[in-house]
Amino acid sequence: MITIWGGATSRTLRAHWMIHELGLEYTPELIGSRTGATQTKEFRALNPKEKIPVLVDDDLVLTESVAIVTYLADTYGVETGLVPKPYTIARAHYNEWASFIQMELDAHTLYIIRKHRDLAELYGAAPAAIETAIAGFNKQVTVAESRLTERPYLLGDTFTAADLLLLTCLDWADIYGITLAETFQSYRDRIHQRPPFQSASKLNFSISPGA
Repeated sequence: MITIWGGATSRTLRAHWMIHELGLEYTPELIGSRTGATQTKEFRALNPKEKIPVLVDDDLVLTESVAIVTYLADTYGVETGLVPKPYTIARAHYNEWASFIQMELDAHTLYIIRKHRDLAELYGAAPAAIETAIAGFNKQVTVAESRLTERPYLLGDTFTAADLLLLTCLDWADIYGITLAETFQSYRDRIHQRPPFQSASKLNFSISPGA
């Protein structure tokens, strides 16, 4: 039995979305990141980092959204093409894009905005850091924009988990009022039409993220 812990954030959406893409049965434990639920004894036994999402699959406990997405596709969707098979050139490029998205678009830019704007009471208000993060996002995201002017999806002609990861960051940026290029608008519109995205998004954002 698979369980996904977490909801209400772009990172937790990734885990739920991949489950829905694969059509797997699972139990969603929809806890928010700032509700106190991640500080409970039960949850800390799963993830002492006190972060979501967390995947539990029988005896496996796995954290970090990119790792969860990749594991699910490798384990339950090897023939779907959602994540390229290991030891291939396509897999190397998937790893490249996943690392780039998680670091340059998520952790180094969008999450900096979240820390110093949405969570300023915890991390301190830092207008200069926010401005730098927005500028950094705008610079780095042009790499993906250029890629998508040449092909419909990051890895080629079909949707993959690389697009799942990118879309969550683009939507996050849009929520923050960052202007996205027209290339991204049509790309987002196309992916938003996917039924697994719609069902996972409805579930994921059915709870409040907390303070």
